[in-house]
Amino acid sequence: MALPSDASGDPVRGAPEAADPADGGAPPAGASAGPPGPDFGAYLDYGSRGVARMAGLSRWLGGAEPRVGRTYLPGDRWSNIEGAPGFLDLWADWRTGRADRTLVLNVPMLERNEEGVGDREVRRLLRRGAVGEFDHHFRALARRLVALEVPDTVLVLGWEMNGITYTHRCGPDPEAWKAYWRRIVTAMRAVPGQRFRFDFTPSRGLDAVPWTACYPGDAVVDVIGMDAYDQPRGMPFAEQVREPYGLRAHVDFAKAHGKPVSYPEWGLFRNGDNAEYMRGMLAWMDEHRPLYQTLTDYCPHGVWQCGDNPRASAVYRAALRGRADVPRT
Repeated sequence: MALPSDASGDPVRGAPEAADPADGGAPPAGASAGPPGPDFGAYLDYGSRGVARMAGLSRWLGGAEPRVGRTYLPGDRWSNIEGAPGFLDLWADWRTGRADRTLVLNVPMLERNEEGVGDREVRRLLRRGAVGEFDHHFRALARRLVALEVPDTVLVLGWEMNGITYTHRCGPDPEAWKAYWRRIVTAMRAVPGQRFRFDFTPSRGLDAVPWTACYPGDAVVDVIGMDAYDQPRGMPFAEQVREPYGLRAHVDFAKAHGKPVSYPEWGLFRNGDNAEYMRGMLAWMDEHRPLYQTLTDYCPHGVWQCGDNPRASAVYRAALRGRADVPRT
């Protein structure tokens, strides 16, 4: 999903500075410590504020600590996709603060990623990538992450490739896109010390092209994710499960390929403060045990930093509040 921008064109990936939401409000009625579930986190801001807000989210959840931190590399220019000096340092410090944490990093495959580049140019860029012209940018990123001591970062490479939002979309040339993905993974895996996991994450449903047509192969994919927002308007959660290329198709595809699933982006959207969707997604994830799940926590999608969704917020908080902090198995 494309993220909002402020007047300067810079990404706005979180709420403005405000009083900590955890400082007020009683726990939801009937809330109690829940069973351990999949490792969770929330997208709170792409930069330093996102790191700082993790503690506040934990307090709001009665001490349940988010183990997953997720952020994005800016896709405006190659120098930022390489991991500009200073950008990832705080996230790396957060990750190394505890051994059981996971850093998830969305990585654009092309620069000018949200600039409305046309299909003809996208096709040309994908074909250039497929023959290795951009390998050096991804080697630079890999070296940066290893130097920051986060060589086990989960890389959500080319997310929502089945849509039309991003320059790194698959539709203009699926074969070139898949070849380019394989080039990137091969280049990054060649960097000494890396232990990256590569997460293939389409958006839920058909979108512009079937996401299965973009799958680059088991040898270069470690996790099969899905960005799953509550849309389109009027679609109940049960239909989001059974629609073509929906939630059921996702877990079945991952099982057939021997991969864990993930939900890097999920949250409310077209159907407003939808408690039924929130209950459905939380139950779905508890049943199917993703490697991780990270809710998008800004309006209109969020629950802690967005005051527009009190009913869904209460469902989320009750489900996650006080979840036991147990070692991974």
